[in-house]
Amino acid sequence: MSNASLRIGLVGVGYWGKNLLRNFETLGALAGFFDRSADIQAQYAALYPGARVFQAFDDMLADDDIPAVAIATPAATHGELVAQALRAGKHVFVEKPLCLDVREAEMLKRMADEKRLVLMVGHLLLYHSAFQALYEILKDGQLGNLRYIYSNRLSLGKIRREENALWSFAPHDISMILRLAGEMPRRVMASAAHYLTDGVADTTLSHLTFNDNLQAHIYVSWLHPFKEQKLVVVGDKAMIVFDDTKITAEKLLLYCHEVGWEGEIPIVSKAEPEPVSVLESEPLRNECQAFLDAIDGTSRPPSDGAEGVRVLRILDACQRSILQNSSVDLDSGI
Repeated sequence: MSNASLRIGLVGVGYWGKNLLRNFETLGALAGFFDRSADIQAQYAALYPGARVFQAFDDMLADDDIPAVAIATPAATHGELVAQALRAGKHVFVEKPLCLDVREAEMLKRMADEKRLVLMVGHLLLYHSAFQALYEILKDGQLGNLRYIYSNRLSLGKIRREENALWSFAPHDISMILRLAGEMPRRVMASAAHYLTDGVADTTLSHLTFNDNLQAHIYVSWLHPFKEQKLVVVGDKAMIVFDDTKITAEKLLLYCHEVGWEGEIPIVSKAEPEPVSVLESEPLRNECQAFLDAIDGTSRPPSDGAEGVRVLRILDACQRSILQNSSVDLDSGI
């Protein structure tokens, strides 16, 4: 099935939705869009004259020529809009997070499974060619057994007053860490601080403990003097760094350091970093194509409904840890 035969309706053409609009149009799969703002609708109707402008989300859902929708509205609206779309028999792509409540997320996944519909969440970095190359290096055994992972997602802005930094930034890092670990953590511990708006964390630090002594931590902040988007993965054979602020040729560096022993003294042998070849492509384009491929049965996306629920469970546990000022245990069967 070609992209052109898969017609996608988009709801929400704001800060991020406009990028989805552009990519689905470029892929030849955009049917139309809806936004609550008449000004935004008029603006993008002029830019995309071939796309239908819907006057309501219900009108989009009622169109039998549109088998799937993409949702890029505020996070608090995700759960209800996803449920409406699934009830209407539509495949759904929804920006992160899937919703804000774990039980609601589990219900949405069950609904999609029962109706045999694709439910995919916008965990963008799983579709970044540098992360995909990192994942293949891990699978090939070049890193050996994982020891620890850390991820920093820091910048000055974009500052929210409703959604805190954990929920705004950390889903990307959680999804990457889960992909690499291949399992859920058994315990999380998180801390936070708010400076601009009472009760809305501007910075959070989350620590995840997995089986076999694998540790991971995630530091996010929108009150930071410079931009940093860095994932560091340390194995017992090698280490690798994914720095998304670098140019493509420098985004992924492999460090084949060695640690040996002379008697009871550890000896470190440092190696020069080796750049890893990375395909230059737009992660969002890859993600949109993955949704189309999932609809036509070509492949299953790594950020499916089940993965969306797992990420949400960790976000929820981290939030509870912050509120309780204590660690939160997770069911290993999740």
